[in-house]
Amino acid sequence: MRLVTRAQWGARAYRTPNGATPYSRPRRGVKLHYLGTAYSDRPHDQCAAYVRQLQAQHMDGNGWSDVGYSFLVCTHGYVYEGRGLSRRNSANGNTALNEQDYAVLLMVGSSGLTKPTDAQLDGARDAIDYCRTKGGAGTWLGGHRDGYATACPGDTVYAWAKQGAPRPKTTTPEKEKPMSYRDVWEQDAAPAPDSSPTKKTNPTWKPISFLREIYDLARETRDLVRDIRDQQKKGA
Repeated sequence: MRLVTRAQWGARAYRTPNGATPYSRPRRGVKLHYLGTAYSDRPHDQCAAYVRQLQAQHMDGNGWSDVGYSFLVCTHGYVYEGRGLSRRNSANGNTALNEQDYAVLLMVGSSGLTKPTDAQLDGARDAIDYCRTKGGAGTWLGGHRDGYATACPGDTVYAWAKQGAPRPKTTTPEKEKPMSYRDVWEQDAAPAPDSSPTKKTNPTWKPISFLREIYDLARETRDLVRDIRDQQKKGA
């Protein structure tokens, strides 16, 4: 999953005590959302700013303690951490509904861009699985309109949810995609959410990671050759 943490997208601090309210019981499942307003797609380097805009709208316009969603998914398949796995969301309609399910937003609108991209569906599927495996959510899956009078998440996203949120046939889960050095180099032309230099902690390597990887392998090879030579000398 291409997770972008709050620190990485530049989230404001949430207000306490309400913004720190934990879930009081296990979540039944996940509810999907859309923006409900016009939305136009944008380059990925502008998505974090849009998430900050949504947070400001929720905190300053709605008077909420934080952005309302548990997670938000852009059209490029990145999953932005909202209130996350532990803090109760405020997007499902009322306190009981917020307690009942996680809230995952797909960044599409009621006009303009209304259909999610394959990468976005893949990212949303990642977010659903993350809520289940790491957040303890049950298998129920639906939309904001389930139990609340709203058109959200739109007919397209809702139909996908009712189908069980299958992964697009044209894509493979990110965790299963082998990445060549050429893939990594081309991907790093855009800002990555994590600049950690090693492949063990950062699947979206920087170009310098390629050089460091070669350097590390060279050092390991040198040490191995030295050990072999030492053993040969002792046996001579």
